[in-house]
Amino acid sequence: MHPLAENQLLRTRRSFLRAATGGAGLAALTSLLAGQAQAEGTTAALPHFPPKARRVIYLFQHGGPSQLDLFDYKPALARLRGVDLPASVRMGQRLTGMTAFQSSFPTAPSIFQFAQHGRSGQWLSELLPHTAKVADELCILKSLHTEAINHDPAVTFFQTGFQLAGRPSIGSWIAYGLGSENQDLPAFVVLVSQGVGGSQALADRQWGSGFLPTRYQGVKFRSGADPVLFLSNPDGYSAGARRRFLDDLARLNELKFRQTPDPEIQTRIAQYEMAFRMQTSVPELTDLAKEPDATFELYGPDSRKPGTYAANCILARRLAERGVRFIQLFHRGWDQHGNLPKEIRGQCQQTDQPSAALITDLRQRGLLDETLVVWGGEFGRTVYSQGTLTETNYGRDHHPRCFAMWLAGGGIKAGISYGETDDFSYNIVDKPMDVHDLHATILHCLGVDHTRLTFKFQGRHYRLTDVHGKVVREILS
Repeated sequence: MHPLAENQLLRTRRSFLRAATGGAGLAALTSLLAGQAQAEGTTAALPHFPPKARRVIYLFQHGGPSQLDLFDYKPALARLRGVDLPASVRMGQRLTGMTAFQSSFPTAPSIFQFAQHGRSGQWLSELLPHTAKVADELCILKSLHTEAINHDPAVTFFQTGFQLAGRPSIGSWIAYGLGSENQDLPAFVVLVSQGVGGSQALADRQWGSGFLPTRYQGVKFRSGADPVLFLSNPDGYSAGARRRFLDDLARLNELKFRQTPDPEIQTRIAQYEMAFRMQTSVPELTDLAKEPDATFELYGPDSRKPGTYAANCILARRLAERGVRFIQLFHRGWDQHGNLPKEIRGQCQQTDQPSAALITDLRQRGLLDETLVVWGGEFGRTVYSQGTLTETNYGRDHHPRCFAMWLAGGGIKAGISYGETDDFSYNIVDKPMDVHDLHATILHCLGVDHTRLTFKFQGRHYRLTDVHGKVVREILS
């Protein structure tokens, strides 16, 4: 469409809204536009078909959890401890700069015991005793692979479907397509916690909206007295004064929009209105004082400490109850190049019980069948040790060729595993699944055809899965 025609369309739409609502009422109405994505570039009304899930909770384990020590049981490796990984297995595949110059690649079997759990017989490490209790709820994906081998491009790929920064995150795509079920909270909320291990940088752009309107970006909640920056009124400034200020500001922005019909002006009005409503909704949401003792016992000892992974899991459930569409927890500390046995124990102590508790809690409240829970990081870890291998200690480098994640809840078959790796957990031998396939499947659970959720930018219709991706129907319920 010619730019002048687009401007005329915006002016016409704006005039209609102004005539229908009048003045400051427009500011409230613009906050409802998140559900009107089809008017901004999508090709059909959403959802495209009846969804199984209404929302997503994505438990992102930042740093790359070791599939060999958690989910991918390889008993035959025990007799190969210290044996150099065969070149026929490595096949000249790309290595990071941290191990590319190693003179040998000693095989490092996991020192942790595995056992089968539940009626489904899922193999899980002793590091995950609580996850083992919900094994029959899980779909464990063992054949994921990615194109990126370093953290930032790998995390960016998982969040946006592209390794270079600048595209919308998955949460933003979902907020754009489906909107929120609660007009007093954002459609996309982010929570961040720190684990026991070393941490890679985690940029705010990982939950950014890219070229989508900025009202679809994730809103980061912090621990502490002020969960959202600049949300509270200054001392001596009343709610009534804030209301009058916003009404006057909305009128000024309306005048500016008449002169320059920039959609971001509408976004600005909508965000101010959202912030005003959040002044009431967020304090109630983040106040866990009314949660019963049984909740804290379920999620574990860290759950009473604001900002921990366990406390964030409780907040994730509360956000899900209130209709937030996409809730993403980032837990850092999984980058275990050395001293993996000690550090992964600490990580699992922080994450195992709360992750399992979230599944249990959602089930008990009747929310699991309509909530898709995703657990996993940006890649896996190598079977060979980075650095010195001993009987009790080893490290593992980044490994994008194969790794594991799990899904549970809305739209996903429970109590199954999908895909298979070779005896070294180095290459996929059955049912490979890439990042685009995962994104397509997540969107499918929400009733969205990933090929039809698009946004026109710089003359091209973009989508989360770009020109790739297929729905993995074998794991759908």
